[in-house]
Amino acid sequence: MSVTRNLPVALIALLLAACGEVAPPDVPFLAHGDDYQGKPDFARVEHEAPLSAADLMKLTPDNVARLSQEQVDQIYARLTAGPVPDGAYNGTFFFADGGGVKRLSEVMGGVKGLAVRVKLDKLETIGQMLWKGKVFYRDERLLRNMIQDRKLLKLVVDDPDALPKTDIPGRKIFGLIQDDAWLLFPAKLYCGQSLLDSRRESIIIDYAYNDEIDGYRERPDFLAGRRGLRIRDEIRMVRPGFYLGRAYMGHVFLLNFTLYSETVADSGSTSFRQTGMIAEDCWPGSQRPGRLAALGR
Repeated sequence: MSVTRNLPVALIALLLAACGEVAPPDVPFLAHGDDYQGKPDFARVEHEAPLSAADLMKLTPDNVARLSQEQVDQIYARLTAGPVPDGAYNGTFFFADGGGVKRLSEVMGGVKGLAVRVKLDKLETIGQMLWKGKVFYRDERLLRNMIQDRKLLKLVVDDPDALPKTDIPGRKIFGLIQDDAWLLFPAKLYCGQSLLDSRRESIIIDYAYNDEIDGYRERPDFLAGRRGLRIRDEIRMVRPGFYLGRAYMGHVFLLNFTLYSETVADSGSTSFRQTGMIAEDCWPGSQRPGRLAALGR
């Protein structure tokens, strides 16, 4: 398999810019087939197409969402977990072509497939209106999700007036009033095996026993736990302030998401660009990360 770098990226960027759209990132990938047998081994991807610190600096929450699922997977596999985050991170999620629930529309095809795709697009829009990201409590190894306060949600939330709230980073209404969000769906944080790439650990966001966490509300928090949808997330760090995540329901992959903190990105990017070094709270595996291999470290 050969390394490809999206050769017409400059042309694509010009065309997308004219349409007001985001171009896919110009980083290397290994060629792959459509079936499982045609996908490259992740160790080979990292060896033949390492992502340098400069490559990782090109990645953004917007342009990663332009990639196919195989490309997102290849990026994720070349990352390490990095440090467990602390504080509030803005979040976005996306369904990539060829993976997760979006694959249903491709498998079904025709009118039914189109109908599924339209519904997923609506779900993505509605979901993004409600979910604004995650707040990490690093020392406690806990997390809560930022959910936008919506009148309809009050019907399914226990004692909504008593819910703790937090400011959504970077969100001000008309530049004056700080927008806030409820803190719901608590989860435990720990290092554990990735369900995609077992060569190194990821940071696991585990909702299974969220009813043991202080502040748990039966409605709606149970939905994410072991008596509900059995959600399990995992994340790895792209670069300081930016994490790429994967959400699973009962070990079945659902969707991708990104977490971004502008404050952390501003303070840590210069050193990362120069050295590629980051603090690791989880086991980084025995294969040298591509960003260090690219620097000859």
